[in-house]
Amino acid sequence: MGKFDLARLKEGLPHPLGATWDGEGTNFALFSANATKVEVCLFDPKTGEETDRIELPEYTDQVFHGYLPGVGPATFYGYRVHGPYEPEAGHRFNPNKLLLDPYARAHAGKLTWTPAVFGYQLESGDDTTFDERDSAPFVPKCVVVDPGFDWRGEPGRQFVPWDHTILYEMHVKGFTQLHPKVPKRLRGTYAGLGNKDVVAYVKSLGVTSVELLPIHSFVDDSYLLDKKLRNYWGYNTIGFFAPDPRYASDVPNSLREFKEMVARYHDAGLEVILDVVYNHTAEGNERGPTLSFKGIDNASYYRLVPDQKRHYINDTGTGNTVNLSHPRVIQMVTDSLRYWAQEMHIDGFRFDLGTILAREPNGFDEQSGFLKAVGQDPVLDSVKLIAEPWDCGPGGYQVGGFPPGWAEWNDKFRDTVRDFWRGEADAKALAPRLCASGETFNRDGRRAWACVNFVTAHDGLTLNDTVTYNDKHNDANGEDGKDGSSDNRSWNCGAEGPTKDAEIEALRGRQVLNFLSTLLLSQGTPMLVAGDEFRRTQNGNNNAYCQDNAISWVDWSLAEKNAVTLAFTRTLISLRHKYLILRRTRFFTGEFNEELGVRDLTWINAAGGEMQAEEWDDGHMKCFGMLMDGRAQVTGIRKRGQNATLLLVINGYHDMVEFTLPEAPDGEGWILLADTNLADQVEHEHFAIGATYQVTGRSFLVFLLKATRAGR
Repeated sequence: MGKFDLARLKEGLPHPLGATWDGEGTNFALFSANATKVEVCLFDPKTGEETDRIELPEYTDQVFHGYLPGVGPATFYGYRVHGPYEPEAGHRFNPNKLLLDPYARAHAGKLTWTPAVFGYQLESGDDTTFDERDSAPFVPKCVVVDPGFDWRGEPGRQFVPWDHTILYEMHVKGFTQLHPKVPKRLRGTYAGLGNKDVVAYVKSLGVTSVELLPIHSFVDDSYLLDKKLRNYWGYNTIGFFAPDPRYASDVPNSLREFKEMVARYHDAGLEVILDVVYNHTAEGNERGPTLSFKGIDNASYYRLVPDQKRHYINDTGTGNTVNLSHPRVIQMVTDSLRYWAQEMHIDGFRFDLGTILAREPNGFDEQSGFLKAVGQDPVLDSVKLIAEPWDCGPGGYQVGGFPPGWAEWNDKFRDTVRDFWRGEADAKALAPRLCASGETFNRDGRRAWACVNFVTAHDGLTLNDTVTYNDKHNDANGEDGKDGSSDNRSWNCGAEGPTKDAEIEALRGRQVLNFLSTLLLSQGTPMLVAGDEFRRTQNGNNNAYCQDNAISWVDWSLAEKNAVTLAFTRTLISLRHKYLILRRTRFFTGEFNEELGVRDLTWINAAGGEMQAEEWDDGHMKCFGMLMDGRAQVTGIRKRGQNATLLLVINGYHDMVEFTLPEAPDGEGWILLADTNLADQVEHEHFAIGATYQVTGRSFLVFLLKATRAGR
């Protein structure tokens, strides 16, 4: 030890937190309200040997800090934090454990699961014991970074308005690991995701915003590694500022590689949104490892049981819960969000188990400290904020409960749409889901886009598997099929798993198109999962969080095999972009506007008339139409719109229904734009008002009103 000349050590500044290089040296600043001393340790990047251990000389406003001249980018470092080891009081300081900087911009190396990474003597099973083994050889290191980057193409970067937004959920590795046009050495990496052919494909779909599963640095759970599995999804964060190096083709330059990937998507006019996990960390409960926060200031960073501070509140189901009631923890999370928005040019965030972020000791609070901090932040006010509005804590289900400015995943849409197409829900249940669930979201000036609709997500069956399996098939997870939800609301159409029965396969293909049509043509913001557009399968696994293999990776050969499904998806997305009536910001009311002489929405029965109350109450009524009048008021200005009028015809009945095409103001006929029973049809057929159309059982149709000359 002793490469650094201690005579050159300076006091430095308590801000910004983390390791900040200024061109001549690096300022180190670490918050801890309860520590007594902090040492920064420097490491040889080649050998992994600790070369220096330097006590940070100053302590200002609960921040330990010091400035090291000559220390710059590519320096590997970590902290040793001294203080009381008193688990019963909530303190777990142990300077024998090398700790990751919560503000580190880059990580290098992997965690090796060994007793030395635990603050207590693991073999004893007693977390009140104290372990003196050095963890440094077995844990990742932080890396000082050069933040400079030339954002080429960024002058053309544009914000995608919410009403134009179509989300595309994908996994960095899984999307490109099998991609035939990505060089093998780049597959599964940030560089691979930024490959021109990959970006071009995403652009060709018509989606506007890719939503990446977690890329914040995370840890593979030991129990998974023991089973030769991995934490594939990444919901096990250990660093909120560092892109995970496992996805870097050039690990020493992982930060730059990530930025290059973002720039390529922005060049194409696409947004990049991150799925972020601020609700818990990879350190688990009192029996978990000491990797960062637990050893820096356990009592500040985590919610502890008030009268038993040795134990953690576990609203996440993962062992611990980040303490978003503490101002320094709120600061860390908002600093992280601003960092990704400003320095990494990220366009928005989807918050895993978002309810926890808004939970105070007394429960979920729309006016929580975190939500207030985010709501008034001028940087975060300019990016998309999407909540997963539930967790397993008390009062955890909060769909519709987030404040104005937020969008939310709407699982009511998923459940109802799945039930309808498998014959377990009626028209009355489906109708509000087609209208952005206004009964839930239409308050306080919130717009229809606040409702994020999805039929599938990373968690659960793929779209293909939703129509192929009645039951989950999770044997590969090694948990005897006990993991994953049993409430899939799926229907195999007559046979469990793949089949050569042509009739069953035809029905499955049409059902996939029905789901896609319902998702992409409903009001609200649609989220499509990567690969669903060409029937990606996980072979019935509905909890593939640990499957870093072909079960989860996108099989690109299916794009050719299911080319009709892919083409139809592109057609649906193009319709959404073309016709504003499909993506209104205002909620439909169905009420007649006396001033304008327009009803924005009319529900149509199979006879071509307006739906009556008794028909809505008929649980057997499965075929109906949704007539959206393009003359309806578009904004707060009281004037007629000048948009196209569309009719959606939805038949959840198992057999053909003769549907009479209704009259519509200023219309002289109807033009068929799409029919899930005629997915490969190109020509748009014209029909007269009052004509009868034979609607195939379980199908979805779109008609455009052909306007009269007077109505043009």
